[in-house]
Amino acid sequence: MSDTLSADGGRAAVLEPRALVSALKPFATPHTGRSIWELAITIVPFFAVMLGMLFALDAGYWIALSLVPLAGLLLLRTFIIQHDCGHGAFLAKRNGNDWIGRALGVLTFTPYDCWRRSHTLHHANTGNLDARGFGDVDTLTIREYYAASPLKRAFYRAYRHPAVLLGIGPAYLFLLRHRLPVGLMGQGMVYWISALATNLATAVILAMLVFAFGAATTALVVIPSLLFAASMGVWLFYIQHQFETAHWDAGQDWSFHEAALHGSTYLDLPQPLRWFTANIGIHHVHHLASRIPFYRLSRVLDAHPELRSLNRFTMRQTISPLKLALWDEDSRRLVTFREAARLAPQG
Repeated sequence: MSDTLSADGGRAAVLEPRALVSALKPFATPHTGRSIWELAITIVPFFAVMLGMLFALDAGYWIALSLVPLAGLLLLRTFIIQHDCGHGAFLAKRNGNDWIGRALGVLTFTPYDCWRRSHTLHHANTGNLDARGFGDVDTLTIREYYAASPLKRAFYRAYRHPAVLLGIGPAYLFLLRHRLPVGLMGQGMVYWISALATNLATAVILAMLVFAFGAATTALVVIPSLLFAASMGVWLFYIQHQFETAHWDAGQDWSFHEAALHGSTYLDLPQPLRWFTANIGIHHVHHLASRIPFYRLSRVLDAHPELRSLNRFTMRQTISPLKLALWDEDSRRLVTFREAARLAPQG
């Protein structure tokens, strides 16, 4: 059997994605008691930390600010639970998933039904060059980039800069873009209701906090925590699909199962980050079998150890992929702007 290189230089046996789908089905059953427990040990500490930060401001902003990473990580975990609800992986019943997801969306500033639709499209079309643009990081091929106007190229270069991807972008996405059903405005009232109802519920909570603690205190606690969680979330999402040996195809060459498994990474995080990120780093398994609850993903690796070396990244290895920007269809890899300049079509 042939093999492939993992990100850390190890070798991984070639895997058959379709066969794995069948093998993973026993893991795709949520346990209601475990799910509720995971929700409780996420939400209760999050509320406690946020409340502690609000009161800590009286003792000095730096004391409160020191709790931002903890609050942000707990909010990130809340978002990943919401994410599991969107896949129908958190509870056995669809309605239960949806209503918990909508409630959590009020805390994460993310309209659940809008996000679920765009994320479904992301999963359905991952690695498909003919179906880019929904729920993913915008990625151009080298040919597309050099065929674009100078203005579009400048915009794309700015968009792919790490400061925008991990700073300005998350702030725009969670504070502004999510306030309207962007991209879904003409696809039914359900998306308008989702966005506006989430906005209203979030506004009510913020108004209560402003009434109790004041506008400045509320802003100084809520906004940094949200932005920390948003930036961490985008960083995770980026490294899950943007790496040199990612998997992109077009037309009949594209295969859902191949792209799901080989176009996603395994981000091997240390504890406690693995807990805070709810195993979302085991992303190649998640994309292949999205109905597996997050708390069962690690069991998949135990049962199928060959998956541990496939597209494996450590935290240190997540830095260099931030320089990647364009897909080279000839060498089938993501390259930097500098590399693309050498590979660009002449004339």
